[in-house]
Amino acid sequence: MTGQKLKLLSEAEFEDDEISINVGGFKKTLRSNTLLRFPETRLGKLLNCRSKESILELCDDYDDTKNEFYFDRNPDLLPYVLHFYNTGKLHVMGDLCVFSFSQEIEYWGINEFFIDSCCSYSYHGRKVEPDQDQWEDSSEEESTTSSFDEILAFYNDASKFDKQSFGNFRRQLWIALDNPGYSVMSRIFSIISILIVLGSIVTMCLNSLPDFQIVHSNGSTEEDPRFEIVEHFGIAWFTFELVVRFAVAPEFSTFFKLPLNFIDLISILPFYITLIVNLVVESSPALTNLGRVAQVLKLMRIFRILKLARHSTGLRSLGSTLKYSYKEVGLLLLYLSVGVSIFSVVAYTIEKEENDGLATMPACWWWATVSMTTVGYGDVVPVTVAGKLTASACILAGILVVVLPITLIFNKFSHFYRRQKYLENAMRSCDFGDGIKEVPLINLRDYYAHKVKSLMASLSNISRTSPSEQSLNESIH
Repeated sequence: MTGQKLKLLSEAEFEDDEISINVGGFKKTLRSNTLLRFPETRLGKLLNCRSKESILELCDDYDDTKNEFYFDRNPDLLPYVLHFYNTGKLHVMGDLCVFSFSQEIEYWGINEFFIDSCCSYSYHGRKVEPDQDQWEDSSEEESTTSSFDEILAFYNDASKFDKQSFGNFRRQLWIALDNPGYSVMSRIFSIISILIVLGSIVTMCLNSLPDFQIVHSNGSTEEDPRFEIVEHFGIAWFTFELVVRFAVAPEFSTFFKLPLNFIDLISILPFYITLIVNLVVESSPALTNLGRVAQVLKLMRIFRILKLARHSTGLRSLGSTLKYSYKEVGLLLLYLSVGVSIFSVVAYTIEKEENDGLATMPACWWWATVSMTTVGYGDVVPVTVAGKLTASACILAGILVVVLPITLIFNKFSHFYRRQKYLENAMRSCDFGDGIKEVPLINLRDYYAHKVKSLMASLSNISRTSPSEQSLNESIH
């Protein structure tokens, strides 16, 4: 019986220098000299077996009649293994699960060191941070699905006009004012508003130049009347715009809760407060100090530049990015604070006796802040060799600290920009006509899948929590 086994093994192993394998139904004939190039792998060890028991330790089944070795493994990953035996290199496709691939090559006895350089960096990066690799692949899908709720909320607000007087007219005007590019009228209105905002900002800047100010004999200055006309015209337009938006809003109670509407209010409020203050000062000379309040309020006119966010997708995306990137921004400020604290103390210790500009801690804090942010005004510089080396280290550390969170913030900006563009395109394609006759065209299957995916991700995160973490959470709550 032993002689028969050895005979069968000899046939299976050396007949035509080939062996046959069956991996999950995928059959392949391999040459023995190819497998012997890697004797430490599972198939390489299989060639050295001299008994059926030793063979079954390496494969799941062995057919004596066909001289075929069976492996209960995923046949889709076998081509990667075969490619390794032919070339000596492993390649990992981007759509593969790195953990499944890692388990598969570990089963076949192939070390990860054989992964080619073109795939090694991506492979190990995906194993360390699997969520980071999924960001770019799923950002477009998330941008689409995350806008579904906003689109449905938009249609919900638009449907509120059906039960109001002049509902269809008010709805069309509301959409035209809040969505630039919706129609020709909305584009014209948007262009006029942008020109008036820019004109107001330019007027405010020119008004600060001495050449455009009127100086009286008592030394007091007065604004150029031409600029006052432009200012009053701008305020009249901004007020008209805000009143119209408020009049056609679907809900008055939540109107000023929207950030863009609150910006519209802030842009005109200083003018009317200043007007009231001036009237009070003229009627009561004892309250002349209130005139300084009016001067401070005039500086708030610069906030009108934020009105451009209503007409710019990029500015709205930037606002959303800053809103949802507070952790990254906080991390950046933390890094800068630590760096400024360290380098300011070092600079103070080295330069306090040699440099009057760095003789106090506040001055060193100012110098370290300017250096770490790579601004470099040059008003205060170190003079000693050790101080210059400290400044070089401060600048290099500042570059690294600033660069670290930028990638995360940029990825979020790209996500919110695509999301905003999708939302705008969906709103511009609306045609309500005489009323809302049908809901917007939305792939409800994708919407439902996105919601289920979010739920499963939450459950997965909960299931990954270790028992110690769960007990800690229970003790906290």
